[in-house]
Amino acid sequence: MLSLPVDCILPQFLNAKLADGSLADLTVTDGRFSAITPAANAPTPPPSAIDLAGQLVLPAFVEGHIHLDTSFYGDAWHPHIPCTDGFDVRERVAFQMRNLEQAAPMEERAKNQLELCIGNGSLAMRSHVMVDANVELKHVQTILGVREKYRDVIDIQLVAFPQSGILSSPGTAELLDEALKLGCDLIGGLDPASFDRDVKGHLDVVFGLAEKRGAGIDIHLHDGGTLGLFEIEEIAARTRALGMHGKVAISHAYALGDIAPDALAKAGEMLAASGVAIMTNAPGKHPFPPVAALREAGVTVFAGSDNIRDSWRPYGDGDMLNRANMIGYRSGFYEDRELEAAWDVVSRAGASALGLEGYGIAVGAKANFVALKAEHVPEAVVAVPKGRTVYRAGRAIARDGAMIE
Repeated sequence: MLSLPVDCILPQFLNAKLADGSLADLTVTDGRFSAITPAANAPTPPPSAIDLAGQLVLPAFVEGHIHLDTSFYGDAWHPHIPCTDGFDVRERVAFQMRNLEQAAPMEERAKNQLELCIGNGSLAMRSHVMVDANVELKHVQTILGVREKYRDVIDIQLVAFPQSGILSSPGTAELLDEALKLGCDLIGGLDPASFDRDVKGHLDVVFGLAEKRGAGIDIHLHDGGTLGLFEIEEIAARTRALGMHGKVAISHAYALGDIAPDALAKAGEMLAASGVAIMTNAPGKHPFPPVAALREAGVTVFAGSDNIRDSWRPYGDGDMLNRANMIGYRSGFYEDRELEAAWDVVSRAGASALGLEGYGIAVGAKANFVALKAEHVPEAVVAVPKGRTVYRAGRAIARDGAMIE
């Protein structure tokens, strides 16, 4: 198990620039902020203090959707294989299985990806982990082991993810139940209509297991148009019926990006009322949920890298600040308030969607933060400065993109 270095305990940070532009001194006690006061500019600072010299201090980023078990980051290059007739989930799954047979050990690949994300400033993560009749629980068991090794460095939620469907992959429902018993935090799902071709049956399993095990839900939904909207409505209805407000997320939800404005407005009201969060990575060539409209409706919209150099896409850098930049760019965000919203999607909104306790730069919050050179949040989103120091419980754990040994 990795542990935090004991030689970099920093109980006080001087001249930290807060999001409102003010300079403050931050005091950390037992891993949490115990005091935040206006910068004192003391002529003789305490010897244990570190002067941040006006660097912008942001709460550590939230990586809301990733796949630790299927990334090839740090492995040999795997050329992307195009689908034969447009984007097809089943075909991509087949390509993925073929590539994984030739990949480096999963633990090694997961470690590479984790340290990439940590180095960039993410200290909370939700990873989907494949469960099906072919791999059974092997991926879950391996990633549970990786999570244990990194538990003092990053908080990781695991989703038992039926990559090959549930009803169309006999035995998967039972395996998903076992995955939850082993330690997965959430139950996943995958395109109930187009993949399993049985919305009710698929959601019966997903919500049934969630209710049985007291788990959250995060469902992959690629289906577009009115079909995807119908599935979103069904998920929201079940969420309300079971009183799962704040415990259900829909990842991708492409349908929200290709429906009429009046339908989107109704969907936003419905999602906000049911407490269903929406995850987007602002994927290329796909419609994606309109971030501003959904946020205005009161929907929690959060973000993740999703694929990092895997069988689905060769892109991905594990940097959620760059993801905020991408979301802002694709959303047409230009004003400062819009750029701040793009930042919120990878920070506070992500923490809300994941149910994180003690998030933020505030007295009583966990001292998990990133210090970087920027005048304010809008500039950080636009410039994506790379010279960063990442702190966990007030201790430096990564600098300039690499973990501190």
